[in-house]
Amino acid sequence: MIVTLDGPAGAGKSSAAKALARRLGFEFLDTGAMYRAVTLAGLRAGIDLQDQGALARLLAAFRLEMPPGRVLLNDEDVTSAIRSVEVTNASGVIASSRIVRQHLVGLQRAAAAGRDLVCEGRDQGTIVFPDAACKFFLVAEPTERARRRQGEMAKRGDVQSLGEVLRAQDERDRGDAARDIAPMVPAADAIMLDSTGLALEQVDDRREQEVRQRMKQ
Repeated sequence: MIVTLDGPAGAGKSSAAKALARRLGFEFLDTGAMYRAVTLAGLRAGIDLQDQGALARLLAAFRLEMPPGRVLLNDEDVTSAIRSVEVTNASGVIASSRIVRQHLVGLQRAAAAGRDLVCEGRDQGTIVFPDAACKFFLVAEPTERARRRQGEMAKRGDVQSLGEVLRAQDERDRGDAARDIAPMVPAADAIMLDSTGLALEQVDDRREQEVRQRMKQ
């Protein structure tokens, strides 16, 4: 069974997906980390991230493993490195690359084959797993999302003002929604959940109840 959680940055997708996977006894797939890993590989290689030929050559030698809680790029643990500001700022170009998306969608579908999986991202319910048994689209008020993002960044030693985080978030949201390839939009059959002002456990309870109902059907 596949459960998808899509939505903008700061909506709480990763935490929600991990919690839901634990409650259900499912596995968790962090698809956003996959795009960040490609971004990191491209930055390290010094290629033009908009050069599709260069990206194709990069992907030909790209090995990605994602054991629980870790991201391994060509056997190197890059779990922390992919969360840097540099990677975050450059990941939008990678997310808009048709060749990268095709490659990673293939990896995501292969990873899900025959498994009970919770995955999160921006196009999981629309493009990657359109036939998923249960789809959620998470939203939250923009300032609340920016505060969450600011807190996550501060834990990694990256201190930015709320205004800076909010401006970057707005720019990314516009890019995600407007891109031609896999735009960030809710699937027609997605359940919309707004986490603004709600305790994490309240939202987790709602998602778990919904999935368990689908499992009985």
